[in-house]
Amino acid sequence: MNATVTATSQSIKTTEWQIDPAHSAAHFSVRHLMISNVRGEFSKLSGKVILDSADLTRSSVEISLETASVNTREPQRDEHLRSADFFDVANHPVMTFRSRRVEAAGPEHFKLTGDLTIRGVSKEVTFDVEGPTPPQKDPWGNVRAGVTATAKINRKDFGLVYNALIEGGGVMVGNEVKITIEAELLQKTAA
Repeated sequence: MNATVTATSQSIKTTEWQIDPAHSAAHFSVRHLMISNVRGEFSKLSGKVILDSADLTRSSVEISLETASVNTREPQRDEHLRSADFFDVANHPVMTFRSRRVEAAGPEHFKLTGDLTIRGVSKEVTFDVEGPTPPQKDPWGNVRAGVTATAKINRKDFGLVYNALIEGGGVMVGNEVKITIEAELLQKTAA
């Protein structure tokens, strides 16, 4: 009898959420010519989050981004980013993140560590996470929550090594990339 009660209460604590791609985005920022930041996003993302409401540090995250969906509002630059010089979308159409651990970092703040894979290269990356927000029902009866996750990576760690020297010294593209993921989560309903 106790095993049944424990299993039932355990299943109530854990919920599955899908990333709502219509209300989510993965943004990035990188230095250009060592003087300004170029910003862009990947508009096609998907994934799921398993939330353990009793202990959020036992939660997990999986995210996939379609590399061909890169958009910096400059078509020529976007085509270059899709080429073998950068994301090589023909051979690496998806980049992924799979969590390994979640650590509390304050009220509604967490450290989310996992494997980020770009161009077939996986490296451990830690995101600073704000949220999840308290769940809300939308006008159609769906339950939603939101999270914001930020991290910095060195693009060269993932094989993104293309660069060009500029006349005054320095390089065209910075190595540090700031990543921000704004995700609206939609709770998966029981089938």
